[in-house]
Amino acid sequence: MASRATKIVATLGPASSDPAVLEAMVRAGVNVVRLNFSHGSAQDHIDRAALVRACSQRVGREVAIMADLQGPKIRVGKFEQGKVELSNGAAFVLDAERDTLGDANGVGLDYKELPRDVKAGDTLLLNDGLIVLTVVRVHGAQVHTTVKVGGELSNNKGINKMGGGLSAPALTAKDMDDIKTAMQLQADYVAVSFPKTATDMELARQLCHVAGAAYQHKPGLIAKIERAEAIPELEAILKASDGIMVARGDLAVEVGNAAVPALQKRMIRMAHAKDKVVITATQMMESMIHNPVPTRAEVSDVANAVLDGTDAVMLSAETAAGKYPLETVQEMAAICLAAEAAQDTELHLETDSKAFRRVDQSIAMGALFTAHHCGAKAIVALTESGSTALWMSRFNVPVPIYAITSRISAQRRMAMYRNVRPLLMDTSADRDTALNDAEAHLKARNIVDSGDIYAITCGEPMGSPGGTNMLKICRVA
Repeated sequence: MASRATKIVATLGPASSDPAVLEAMVRAGVNVVRLNFSHGSAQDHIDRAALVRACSQRVGREVAIMADLQGPKIRVGKFEQGKVELSNGAAFVLDAERDTLGDANGVGLDYKELPRDVKAGDTLLLNDGLIVLTVVRVHGAQVHTTVKVGGELSNNKGINKMGGGLSAPALTAKDMDDIKTAMQLQADYVAVSFPKTATDMELARQLCHVAGAAYQHKPGLIAKIERAEAIPELEAILKASDGIMVARGDLAVEVGNAAVPALQKRMIRMAHAKDKVVITATQMMESMIHNPVPTRAEVSDVANAVLDGTDAVMLSAETAAGKYPLETVQEMAAICLAAEAAQDTELHLETDSKAFRRVDQSIAMGALFTAHHCGAKAIVALTESGSTALWMSRFNVPVPIYAITSRISAQRRMAMYRNVRPLLMDTSADRDTALNDAEAHLKARNIVDSGDIYAITCGEPMGSPGGTNMLKICRVA
């Protein structure tokens, strides 16, 4: 686990809320725990966050917490029998004003705006695209459709429109309340569901800053890319966020399954270029909800995301509700390690095409280049905010990066960064004392030994965010 660069995000749920199970998962390689705000009360999330912090303390390694907002409920209502079987060619009505339980002829809607968002000829995809309806006409609050691809439709299944175009705002009243809870439990990241533009992310950041002011806490913002409209806005959304999630479920339904692999690669490349983090998510190890081993296709999927350079791979129902949460983490960690071992370790800094106007960025790039070419055992960044470590992690370098910070919030945030091992240490001393303390810190953890070379960066004066201005190459005595 110590040598793995790719981070693992695991969703907490009934299957993983036992302290012993969660501790075993963290020891097996979980770096970030996701709290899914689509389920549970505010108190449930507060209790689970406390569980994560206590578990992290026992293991001796900080784990980041990501609060994942529900976003708009674009769903059908409930059925009288809990589900219906829709036949190809049958008529089916989605009724925004229906207040009775659904049947084989139609169902109510949680998303009341649907009749305004669709027109004759549109294609609606329900239950992650397993049910396909063609809109015949819209009459008042009723959307009359014909079943193009039938099957079983059960309570509260999601609705997508092929090609996008649903007007639901990314942040609902519930999300705004949930942001307050996320700030109370000091979530390190907040993931925003269904953003369409940078404005959605900017609003989320403002809400987080207002709610977090009482706790002096500012989280990282993750934009979940799951709407067709977000694709042309990707660059602006990235600029307004601290990272993105390639949320392949809803995205695949809106843009088509075949388009997703290329989009995934493009999003990872773009995130790297913009110095942002990227999480690859949805159905990565889906079969392990019920089976103790993954399919060969799932192994390839995880490995390809690693080879593409994703910062993190994410588990959803596999760890939240599956039969094998611990085994799933163990399998994913093993796949990541194997893929990284096979990766091209040539250092491509692209220094000709990328201008470094900041001293701290230039120092970070210099550390990568020097460490790679002099066979360094480690790259060490004394960092307050974590920015230096983030810049270093955007490049595929075979040397592990150890980020030493005095801020526990920065340590937790860096748990998401690829190839970064965050450590906590007081860095407020004078430069020489801090450098000596850092080497002692590394030796105590068996990271470096006598004769090893390592590169270390820091700033003078010490303790100033954004002040990295020194690179030193050291040999351990």
